[in-house]
Amino acid sequence: MTTRNKWLWGAAATLLLAGGGALALWSGKGAGGKDAKVDPVLEFQNKEVVHPALVSMPALIEFSGPLVAPNTAIVHSKVAGTLLSLNVGEGSRVSMGQSLGNVDLEDLHLRLAERQANVAATRAQFEQAEKVYKTNEGLAAQNFIAATALDSSRASMEAARGAWLAAKAQAENGQVSLRLASLTSPLNGIVAKRFAVPGEKLALEQQILSIVDLSRLELAGLVGTHEVSRLKPGMAVEVQVEGVDKPVTAHIARISPIAEPGTRSITVTLALENPGEQFRAGQYAVAKLLLPDETERLTVPDSAISSTGGQSQVWLIEQGGLTRRIVTLGRKDARQGLVEVLQGLNPQAQVLALRFDNLKEGAKAQILADKPARPATVASMSATAASN
Repeated sequence: MTTRNKWLWGAAATLLLAGGGALALWSGKGAGGKDAKVDPVLEFQNKEVVHPALVSMPALIEFSGPLVAPNTAIVHSKVAGTLLSLNVGEGSRVSMGQSLGNVDLEDLHLRLAERQANVAATRAQFEQAEKVYKTNEGLAAQNFIAATALDSSRASMEAARGAWLAAKAQAENGQVSLRLASLTSPLNGIVAKRFAVPGEKLALEQQILSIVDLSRLELAGLVGTHEVSRLKPGMAVEVQVEGVDKPVTAHIARISPIAEPGTRSITVTLALENPGEQFRAGQYAVAKLLLPDETERLTVPDSAISSTGGQSQVWLIEQGGLTRRIVTLGRKDARQGLVEVLQGLNPQAQVLALRFDNLKEGAKAQILADKPARPATVASMSATAASN
C-alpha cells in the first residue's frame, strides 16, 4: 500500500469514529432533543436549621463619652494689675477660701481711701445741715423766719443726707472690690491648670487658674426617645472606665426634657461618686443599662436574616423544598445574636440559621440526620455558607 493510500484509510477511520460518537451523543437525548437533567437535592445539617424560639429580650442601652467634673471653677482677675505671686501649681490641692496668690492692688487701695474720705466730708456736711435745720425749726416756731425758709433748710439737710449715704455706698463697694480682687479658692479641689505666671500684667476678668472637684463626676450620653421613657432618675447604671479593670456603679442624675434636634435622642446624665478620687475628669467611659423584658418574643438568629429589595427575608425548608419568606422585624439583641420577628413566621417553621449564596425558591432540600462527619458533596450547601 502506498503512502497516499495509507493516509486515505486513516482519514476514513477517523470519520467513522466521529460519526459513532455523534450517534452515541444523540442517543443520550430525549425525544425532544434536550438533556435529561436531574436537579440535586440540597442537604443541610441539623445545626444549620433552627426553629424560631420564644425568649425575652432585655433592652441594652449603651453610650460612651468622657467623664466630666461638674464642680469646676475658673479663678479670674477682678482687677487690672500685675500678678505679684502665685502660691499653687497644677496638681496642688486647695481648700475653699485659701489664698492662691497676690495681685498688685495699690490702685484699689487708693480709690478706697478716696471714697472713705468722701464719706467723712459728706457726713460733716450732713451734720452741719442738720444743725441748721434744727435751729431754723426753733425760729420758725417763734415766727422769726418764714415757713419757706424752714422748708429750704429741710431740703438742704435731706440733700446732704443723700450725698453722705451715696458716699458710704461707694466706699462699701470699694471694700467689696478689694475683697474680691484677692485670689482665693472658691471650692475644695485640685488645681487643674495655670493660665498666668507671676509678673504678668493681668486684664480685667483674665483667667488665672482652674480648680476641679473630683469627688463627683458625670457622664452624659444620648438615648433614643423610644427607650428614655423607661428611665428614671436614681436608676443604677454600670460604667466601665478606661484603665480600670472592674466596672463601677453610677446613677441617673438628670434626664433632659427635650430631644436633640436632628437626632431625636435625649441627653441622659449619670452621676458617679468618686470620694477616693480614683477617676479623673476626661477619662473615657462606657455606660451600659440593661432593662428587663417581661414579654416572650419570637426570635431567630440574626445570621438567618438577609435582605432583598429593601425587605427582610428568611429561607425555610417546607415540604422538601426551599421557600423564601418576607418577615417583619422588631427588637434586636446583639449580645445574644437574636432578632425579633413580628410577622411572617410561626414556632414550627424550619429556618436556615445561616446565610447561603445562590439559593433558589422551590429547590429540593432536606435535613441530614446526625451522623459521623463525611466528605462534603457537590450538593451539600454547608460549604457554601457565606455572609451577605
